[in-house]
Amino acid sequence: MARRPRNPAPAAPAPVTVTVCRGCCCGTSAKHPGVDHGGQLARLREGVGEAGTVRAVDCLDACGHSNVVVVSPSAEGRRAGGRPVWLGWVLADDMIDDVVGWVKAGGPGVVPAPGVLDLQEFTVSRRVRDGLPG
Repeated sequence: MARRPRNPAPAAPAPVTVTVCRGCCCGTSAKHPGVDHGGQLARLREGVGEAGTVRAVDCLDACGHSNVVVVSPSAEGRRAGGRPVWLGWVLADDMIDDVVGWVKAGGPGVVPAPGVLDLQEFTVSRRVRDGLPG
């Protein structure tokens, strides 16, 4: 008797993902004295909550823009044409608040970046972009 394949439960739509560089110069007080790197990461995670995912990675290889944060669109944002947005020099609390607000509002492709974040945006080289883990 042939078995019918089970239909897997539909996967939850991919949320906005915030990737924070924390393993190299971005996450050290040596390069940015006075910045509470652990506090920033905790504020992002708490603020974003269920609206997205926050992950810390070792190095994004864009050290000239330290502290680097990448905001990647949700599935909805990608369908609307959104692409990952690389933000540099994310050092102040108001920038963290703007990232949190943006994620909660829908992120890239759904709503434009708020506040001063458009001034923090930079373009990463294809070499760096293609070398990043999925």
